[in-house]
Order: sequence, then C-alpha cells, then structure tokens
Amino acid sequence: MFLSLSWPMLAPVVLLSLSNVFMTFAWYGHLKFPNQALWLVIVASWGLAFFEYCLAVPANRIGHQVWSTAELKTMQEVITLTVFCAFSVLYLQESLTWNHLVGFVLIAAGAAVVFLAPIR
Repeated sequence: MFLSLSWPMLAPVVLLSLSNVFMTFAWYGHLKFPNQALWLVIVASWGLAFFEYCLAVPANRIGHQVWSTAELKTMQEVITLTVFCAFSVLYLQESLTWNHLVGFVLIAAGAAVVFLAPIR
C-alpha cells in the first residue's frame, strides 16, 4: 500500500534539515577560525542561529499536526547527527572513526524505537 506523504509529514524533515545546517555552522563553524575574537564568533553564531530558528519553529509548528513532540524531537536529533557527520568530514575535514559511526547508529536505532506503535 502506498503511503501518502503530506506537507505536515514532510515539513519537519525538510525544514529541520535546513535549520540544522545553520545551527551546525553556528555551533562549530567558528572552529576553522581559532584566531578570531571570541565575542566576534559569538555574535556571528547568534546571527546564524536566528535563521535556524526561522526554520525550526515552523518545522515543529507544521509537523505537530501529524507528529508528537517526542517524534519531532527524535527526528531533529537524528537529522542533527546526519548533518554533523557531513559537516565534520566536508567542512572541518575531520575523520569519523568506527566508534563514532557505531555510536551514531546506536543512537539512530534508539530513535527508531520512538516511532514504533505504543505497547498497550
């Protein structure tokens, strides 16, 4: 049977993915600029975080039509790890080791449990 995907179902995935790109740059992008003044990277990070919120708030507002808050939060965490892995390798040029990947897979497996039907 074909699962019909509506905008309220997809919006959190799309908008949270975009918001996490901004937030990951806000939290970790400054690490490529260790000689910049701390106050400057804080202000720059807050500027990026504004755009993150402009995407995350609607993602949760729209998504809450079909997803529980626990599901939205879990979705956000898995998206965060996915974006972080790409960011870490592509932007910071750091390696992900086997223990990082195993840990992230275990977190994703735990997250999958949130989406199972409740046991009654």
